[in-house]
Amino acid sequence: MRISIDGDICIGAGQCAMTSPDFFTQDDDGFGTIVPGRADDAEGPLVREAARACPVQAITVEE
Repeated sequence: MRISIDGDICIGAGQCAMTSPDFFTQDDDGFGTIVPGRADDAEGPLVREAARACPVQAITVEE
């Protein structure tokens, strides 16, 4: 599974980092980012839950 965040629509709500901190974090400006090296090995229900929790649907999860 591969995950990505659309930085153009992320508002920095932080739901991804709170829901799945092993895969998501926030940059210095508070916007969501993927933990380095984790974009291609995103396994687990919390990754999908983080995508659902995003208020602007900025996270994409691809099989």
